[in-house]
Amino acid sequence: MKILAIGKNYALHNKEMDGALYKTENPVVFMKPDSALLKDGKPFFLPDHLGRVDHEVEVVVRICRLGKNIDEKFAHRYYDAVTVGIDFTARELQRKLKDKGHPWEVSKAFDGSAALGKWVGIEGKDVQDLHFHLDINGQTVQTGWTGDMLYRVDELISYASRFFTLKTGDLLYTGTPAGVGPVSIDDHLEGYLGDEKLLDFRVK
Repeated sequence: MKILAIGKNYALHNKEMDGALYKTENPVVFMKPDSALLKDGKPFFLPDHLGRVDHEVEVVVRICRLGKNIDEKFAHRYYDAVTVGIDFTARELQRKLKDKGHPWEVSKAFDGSAALGKWVGIEGKDVQDLHFHLDINGQTVQTGWTGDMLYRVDELISYASRFFTLKTGDLLYTGTPAGVGPVSIDDHLEGYLGDEKLLDFRVK
């Protein structure tokens, strides 16, 4: 199982990070190891050596069949469920690495950095018309709508499959909207798809 993740896929998030609305020339794809996965409501243990760690709520898609060089018009056949997840990011470390032109996986792919909620089937759902949000300690801190994605889910799957063979059980984190911010010990995170709570855990 591999975790594929997309960066810079919501224009307003790009503005809050870089000061401008823009769309990248191609999807920005990075990977996380399976040791990054955090599920079943287990707590996120905040690393004390990474500096500020930000939440990034995202819609996550589950790959359901083997595929390579997938045509975009057939991409919808390759996923069967969605949920909400958190792409935790060591923000200060990421900036330092990017400024030096270094790879920044250590700021994105550390243990526990890919929180994952409960799956729901996509039957009857339009994956490009999903509303989602993240609450911390009972307050909404991020809201998103998949219709605002710069690259749609089917585009992402088609693009990623040019480079990586997609396999059953692989995960695709589709990018975060604006509103990212730091988490602290004792924070209570709850992620929703529509009105349904799919993600619920605490920071330790």
